[in-house]
Amino acid sequence: MTKTILHIDASARRTGSATRDLSARIVQHLGAGRIIRRDLATPLPLLTEDWITANFTPADQRDATQRDLLALSDELVKELQQADTVVIGLPIYNFSVPAAFKAWIDLVARAGLTFSYSENGPKGLLEGKRAILAIASGGTAVGSEIDFATGYARHVLGFIGIHDVDVVAADRMALDPEAALSNAQKAVAELAA
Repeated sequence: MTKTILHIDASARRTGSATRDLSARIVQHLGAGRIIRRDLATPLPLLTEDWITANFTPADQRDATQRDLLALSDELVKELQQADTVVIGLPIYNFSVPAAFKAWIDLVARAGLTFSYSENGPKGLLEGKRAILAIASGGTAVGSEIDFATGYARHVLGFIGIHDVDVVAADRMALDPEAALSNAQKAVAELAA
């Protein structure tokens, strides 16, 4: 059993979503002492100039307004820090990740909290964690040259230190939804807890 799972769903669809179904199956399969839930269908704010200024102001020099601007980001980072495993339901929209997932990335990729810079380049600070991506698409084959979602998600997770990334794919569902879902459900059953 996994101690703490951060369960993120990035689908805009609250019902009838293949990635929501798959991510829930993965969470159930792994078992957890604690589940932290983050549904990105509830919109996250986009970065603004004021947010960026607050983020790059040293923590001990931030005023109350800047601390308020960063409060949600701090909460999202804390969720990642507490998790042993991150399960992400990630549909492919227009060959890439949903805007909601990109907004989440922008709020959690923070220098000094989830990564740091060194003379050897950036170093992720969330090492020792596992991520499982439950990916679905209508016509895009996962891992193909037109799949800009899977590689991007792996890269960003690695950037913040999460290198152990598994993918469960229900891809090309527009062609054969039953086979895509069946293959994905078999992949869930084969995941090591």
